[in-house]
Amino acid sequence: MENIERIKLSLAKEDCKAILISSPVNRLFATGFPSSAGMLLVTENKAWFFTDFRYIEAAKIAVSEHAEVILTTKQWSYTEKLNEVFEENGISAVGFEDGTVTYAEYKEWEEKLTAELRPNQKFLQTLRAVKSESDLDKMKAAQRIAEKSFEEILPIISTDITEKQLTAELISRMLKNGADDVSFSPIIVSAERSSLPHGVPGDTKIGKGFLTIDFGAKLDGWYSDTTRTLCIGQPSDEMVKVYETVLEAQTAGIAAVCVGIAGEDIDNAARTVIEKAGFGDCFGHGFGHGIGLEVHESPRAAPGHKDKIPSGAVISAEPGIYLPGKFGVRIEDVIRITENGCENITNLPKGLTVLG
Repeated sequence: MENIERIKLSLAKEDCKAILISSPVNRLFATGFPSSAGMLLVTENKAWFFTDFRYIEAAKIAVSEHAEVILTTKQWSYTEKLNEVFEENGISAVGFEDGTVTYAEYKEWEEKLTAELRPNQKFLQTLRAVKSESDLDKMKAAQRIAEKSFEEILPIISTDITEKQLTAELISRMLKNGADDVSFSPIIVSAERSSLPHGVPGDTKIGKGFLTIDFGAKLDGWYSDTTRTLCIGQPSDEMVKVYETVLEAQTAGIAAVCVGIAGEDIDNAARTVIEKAGFGDCFGHGFGHGIGLEVHESPRAAPGHKDKIPSGAVISAEPGIYLPGKFGVRIEDVIRITENGCENITNLPKGLTVLG
């Protein structure tokens, strides 16, 4: 619930002193309470959580210490209950999540709500970019589950199983090890298919050459994200060069991280290494993205992203080189920006692992 208090403190510095939070991910961020229905209204002094009969009992247990819980019904809808609170508390303007509210919702609110609607998606994006210690602990727990599961599947990797079968094994291990879900459908591609950055696991058996495994676990709403590239059989000199270049690029990008650096400057530190090695055209995505309650969120470490990265932000570090029709390599860790640089919360080794 500390995030509700963070929202209150931040609203005190805003022109608009109230915000309406309707998206599930931002409700979860603010309250820690998962629900498929509900709205949270926060001012600099107080908070209200509106929900229907399905969640009212659970909400009173989980949320009432930090927000007044209000029941909505068919007779007393969200807009009617909101208007009551607006009137009682002198709220004449309210920020809303213009990046997630549908046009139909906006038109209904515009017609029925008595407070002026002000777009303010960036307010919550900025807050969510900085993870609290509690947030980070949850992300680390998800990361540990993913890493344990990855280590458990290493002994079964061979050319006798398919990419889909290995994917099923990895998903199963993450769930058995305590994950609520996977962060995303794992990307497991081998041999020449490893050149596909977001390739879909196929029915073909794992081939000789590089095997890329991009995976993550979800726990209590928080995500992990990791990629490791293994080699099935002995790698060629070219494969070793590409792998070592990607690892050097990741190291350079991580080394460049500091509070206040622009996302594009982190990316450039890694991209320069890849370009100097002659593979500039083979790195087509950004160095990293924010991760937390969504797999991809703010901030970004990619070309064109000039926003400064704040202390407490958590981003991926995932440069890659992809040679179409031949092979690809991506190495991904998750790092937290600190006042002194960064903390790598990924524990898996990064040296080239050769199997078989």
